[in-house]
This record gives sequence, C-alpha cells and structure tokens, in this order.
Amino acid sequence: MKPFIKWVGGKRWLVANRDFNFPTFTGRYVEPFLGGGAVFFHLQPKQSILADLNPKLIETYQAIRDDWRRCESELYRLQKLHSKEFYYEERSRVRRTPHTRAAQFLYLNRTCWNGLYRENLKGQFNVPIGTKDRVIFEDESFEKISEALGSVEIYCKDFEDTISMAVAGDLVFADPPYTTAHNLNGFVKYNQNIFSWADQIRLKESLMEAVNRGVKVVMTNADHESIHNLYDGLGVYASLNRASVVAGNSNYRSVTSEAVYVFG
Repeated sequence: MKPFIKWVGGKRWLVANRDFNFPTFTGRYVEPFLGGGAVFFHLQPKQSILADLNPKLIETYQAIRDDWRRCESELYRLQKLHSKEFYYEERSRVRRTPHTRAAQFLYLNRTCWNGLYRENLKGQFNVPIGTKDRVIFEDESFEKISEALGSVEIYCKDFEDTISMAVAGDLVFADPPYTTAHNLNGFVKYNQNIFSWADQIRLKESLMEAVNRGVKVVMTNADHESIHNLYDGLGVYASLNRASVVAGNSNYRSVTSEAVYVFG
C-alpha cells in the first residue's frame, strides 16, 4: 500500500531498495517521525504506534481513520474548485471541522510545490503552488487506508515520549529530519529550526535506552561524518543511495546517500 501523503524525506525509496530488509519483530511497530508513513504502509503491521509532532499531519491521519467518507467527499469538492487563485485562497482559509481540515491538508499537500510542508513564524502554511493539479487518484482507496489505520494508536507527541512507549519485542523505525544533510535551497536550515543537533543527541539517547529494553531499532539519518561519530561503534551501519528530489533547481537533483543503522 502506498502512502497517501507526500512528505519531503519520505522513505518510499527505502522500502523499494533491494539491498535492505527490515528485521523481523514479534511486538508492535513504533514510528515517532511519521511523515508520509511509507514504511508503515509497506509493512502493514498488526499493531502499531504512529506519532509525529506536527498536529495538522496527525489530525489528518486520525480523520482518514475515523471518517474517511466525509474526508474523501470534501477532497472531491476541492478538486473541482482547484485553480491557482483558489489554491492561495484555500491556503489562507481556516477550516472548522476535522474532516474539512484533513481534506484541506491533503489538497495543499498534493498541489503545493514538491509536497513540502513549511510554516511561517505565525504557524501558517506558506508553500507556493506547484505544477501538479491532481487531488484525487484513481488507484487510491481511502477506505483501505482507513482499514489499515483502524487499530493503530496515533499520537501527536515528541519522539522521546513515543520511543519510551516501546517495549521488548517492538520495532522502532526512526526517521528524523536531517540537520546535517546536503544544503538543498535552505531546507537544511529549515530543518535545523525544527530538529536541532541537541535533538539528534537526545534521539540517540532515547534509542539506546530502547535497545537496552529489548527493542529492535532501525534508524535513517544523514550520511554525514557528524552522525557517524555520534553512533560510532553502535549498531550495524549501511550507506544506501537514493535520488535527491528536493532542490528547486533540477541541476542539484542527483543521487545521494543516506545512513541506515540497525540496533538490537
């Protein structure tokens, strides 16, 4: 099953990579940096805890899980109204109900530039319109997405609180915003504002505590010397190639690498 949200740094490339397999586990699947949820939808585990610190993202997942019909109906309405003028009107509009806010989130996600999520200092979504105008996809089933999320615990939490919920037998997949990756049009600077180096250190401590409790951990991160030093001597490291597609200028879009660590 494919993710229904496009997210910068998403892991569709990882689940399609033949050089990496997720370890088997007997407990729950725990993901503290949910984003587009590519790994969750690929594995489709029986029991899961999904979390992210973005409340609008989390509300969208919850709304699709709990009220997919109304979300889909509203999304069809937005598809019919889509235009450049309408996009900017909708971007500044405040919706009042969970299903209309979820549909708005998806509409903007699918029609903004490159699926980027960014807010200004006032907490307002400020990404310009992109080139794609499809809001509804024929091969997409919100009913099946809702079923996949049906028994999932979904939280708006800090990653440390989420990881602390993992117990022996669980698998934690951690995919934090990268603060030391290639500088793609200032996106690293933006990430630094939401996930600092101090957060990287806090993540390491949280993951190592989880490993000591018997939790299996897979972490992706920037394939950078600072990350290598932070996790020196810990876990099994691999460097995997992926396509870089964030940069606005296509000349900066190329093959890059990401670090993948497996612990426990």
